[in-house]
Amino acid sequence: MTTTSDTTTEAAQSGAPLFYTRPVPLQADVHADVRILPGKLEFAAGSNSIPLVLGEFSLALHHFPILFAGPTAVPMAAVGITTENLFITDGLWADETYIPAYLRRHPFIFIDTGKDNDFLLGIDEESPRIVRGGEEGQPLFVDGKATDMVQQALEFCGQFTREHEQTQAFSKALLENNLLVERNATIRLPDGREFNLNGFFVVDVEKFVALPDVTVVEWHRSGWLALIHQHLMSLGRFNDLTRRQAERNAA
Repeated sequence: MTTTSDTTTEAAQSGAPLFYTRPVPLQADVHADVRILPGKLEFAAGSNSIPLVLGEFSLALHHFPILFAGPTAVPMAAVGITTENLFITDGLWADETYIPAYLRRHPFIFIDTGKDNDFLLGIDEESPRIVRGGEEGQPLFVDGKATDMVQQALEFCGQFTREHEQTQAFSKALLENNLLVERNATIRLPDGREFNLNGFFVVDVEKFVALPDVTVVEWHRSGWLALIHQHLMSLGRFNDLTRRQAERNAA
């Protein structure tokens, strides 16, 4: 999606992980003195969309438009209408709004070893959430042993990876059934300024209701019908983005 920043779209097209500069396998000896700072999300302040997995749709729809981006139709939470993330202020996420799992897992990530279903827990060594030594933040290792944070990160990244694979299957089905149509949105602020949000995809309602009965039954049982309805419901949240942009401009 663009308004101007193609950062998110390019990552969606290439498969490269957003916001990760130097992910490496987590090792007790190499990262013995690493500590993680809580709540620091400045790294995502300049992105207008964040990837989502299927399990997040029911929560995200109450806060952001859920759109699809790139040739593989990656689901995205639209969090801005310019290059600015309207949900981050001074590095902190807006109160009482959903934080996408993609951000919550940072700076941890699963690294594919190239073997079948074999991943290593990794960490972005250049993340602003990382400090070495001192007392600030939470340690990853104490006396050479992994702390609870490492175990929690392992479980969280494992669940995220499983849901990511399910999300890819869902997006592939949307593409194969030709359900997605490209759309552009013009956002008008109260002061008269306009912004164009371009290059995103949504489900075409006419094509959706025309799906064969056998597909409808299959998608109902898999939960995919509900996901499409959640996506369509979320499109009403464009008004919230307009309001947030106007409030930020007026501040």
